[in-house]
Amino acid sequence: MIPILTASGTEFAGLMGGAVLTETVFSWPGLGTYIVQAVSARDYPAVQGSVIFVALVVALVNLIVDVVYSYVDPRIRYD
Repeated sequence: MIPILTASGTEFAGLMGGAVLTETVFSWPGLGTYIVQAVSARDYPAVQGSVIFVALVVALVNLIVDVVYSYVDPRIRYD
């Protein structure tokens, strides 16, 4: 179960990056489209805020995966 959790956490980061491409190609509204429009308009505060938000979400997902490790494998303990 540990490798599955690791892969799912890593895959989530890839999905967040792929959202930019997917939303741009299919003209779907979302964070990816917002980032592309902000880059095109050279709206630096919007780009910085979006990148920080995506980074925080990815870090939060990785933290959740690490905590779930301790529930799945009793040998892993966080003190």
